[in-house]
Amino acid sequence: MYSIDINFLKNRQTNQKNFEKKQLGISLPTGNLTPVYIGVVIGLLFPALVGTAWWFLQTKNSALEQNIAQLKQENQSLEINIKNIQRIEAQTSKIKQETQALVSVFDQIRPWSAMLQEVRDRIPTTVQIDSIKQIAPTTPTQEQSAPNPAGGIEISGFARSFSDVNDFMLTLQQSRFFKAAQTKIVTAELVDAPLPPSAKSTNTSQMKPPQIVKYTIQSSLSDIPASEFIRELEQKGTVGLVTRVRSMQQIGVIPR
Repeated sequence: MYSIDINFLKNRQTNQKNFEKKQLGISLPTGNLTPVYIGVVIGLLFPALVGTAWWFLQTKNSALEQNIAQLKQENQSLEINIKNIQRIEAQTSKIKQETQALVSVFDQIRPWSAMLQEVRDRIPTTVQIDSIKQIAPTTPTQEQSAPNPAGGIEISGFARSFSDVNDFMLTLQQSRFFKAAQTKIVTAELVDAPLPPSAKSTNTSQMKPPQIVKYTIQSSLSDIPASEFIRELEQKGTVGLVTRVRSMQQIGVIPR
C-alpha cells in the first residue's frame, strides 16, 4: 500500500507567504489628492465654525441680557422721574389756578373812593344824594346769566324834577364803573321838600314846602377788570390799586 504523507505546516507556510506577497502588492492611489484634502479641511473646519458661532451667540445673549437688565433699571428710574414730574406739574397747575383765582378777585376790586368820586363827577347840580349803599351779589335771573361777584349800589336822594333824575341815570349808564343795562330808576315820587330846623320853629301852616322828587337808582358794578381802565382809576385818585395792578402786569400775572 501507498501511504499519503501530507505536511500541513509546509502548506501553511507557503499560503502565508503568498498572502504576505498579496498584501505587499496593494498599492495606494497616486493621483490628485486635492479633493481629499478639501474634504478633510471642511470636516475639521465645520465643527470649529459651529463652536465659534455657538460661543459668539452665547456672548451676544449674555450682553443682551445685561442690556435688558440695565434698560429695565433705567425704565424704573424714568417711571419714578415721570411720576415726580407729573406730581410737580399737578402742584404747579393747582398753584396757577389758585393764583389766577386770586388775581381775578383782585382784578375785580372796585375801591369805594373811586366809585364815590365817579358818582360825584356825574351827578347833575339839581340832584342831591341822601345815601349810597352797597347791594350784595344776587342770584342769576333770566336777564342775567351769571351772578355779579362785585354786587351793585343803590343811590337814594332828591331831585328837582323827574327829568333831572332821568339825566342822572343816563350819566351813570355812561360810566365804565357800572353796567348800563342794569342801571335803572327803582322809585321816583313827588314829596314835600324837607324843611330846615329853623323853618320848623316858625308857623308852618302859612308856608307850604315845595314839591321835589324822591328817587332811588340801582346799578350793578361793572365786571370789567381793573387792569383795563387804569386811567380812570388814576383820575379818581386810586393810586394804591393802580400801583399793584401795574406791578402784577410787569411780572406777567395780569396781561397788559
